[in-house]
Amino acid sequence: MGPGRAVSARHARGERPLLMVDVDGVISLFPISPERRPEGSFQHVDGIPHFISAEAGRHLRALATRFELVWATGWEERANEYLPHLLGLPHSLPVISFERAPRPAHAHWKLDAIERHAGARALAWVDDAFNEDCHAWAAARGAHTLLVPTLPHLGLTAPEAQLLMGWARQMAPHERPPHA
Repeated sequence: MGPGRAVSARHARGERPLLMVDVDGVISLFPISPERRPEGSFQHVDGIPHFISAEAGRHLRALATRFELVWATGWEERANEYLPHLLGLPHSLPVISFERAPRPAHAHWKLDAIERHAGARALAWVDDAFNEDCHAWAAARGAHTLLVPTLPHLGLTAPEAQLLMGWARQMAPHERPPHA
């Protein structure tokens, strides 16, 4: 299955889908070109400079009206320490903790933890590092699943956000979004 395609299956009515949010390559952009620098700013995270996309922050705030946002990043708890106020999010987000146990070379390192966290809930996942294992996992899930890839130097932009918002509307076509 290609990127940006939904897998149909069951979806619990009234329950917002999860949006698994990676940080590096989605919010923290690289490499940054002085000629094509997107809107944002350099911020120090544990002494390391990161270019944080202002556009990604705007999109995440809008997406939070349709999704339950979850950090799915190697930053783990550090995401809540630094990003909510930098992105204008109203509060910290749930965080997925990843095991550091060895896994098969072909397996994506986030899959087991995301599956445990999501269970049977519908989910979208925005990341810059999907592999074929991710697509096979998404196709085999028993719940609606959407993988949305980003380019690490652009991150979460309008086309990805529009795709996510449209998909979320399809999950609950008769519901109004909650007021933010």
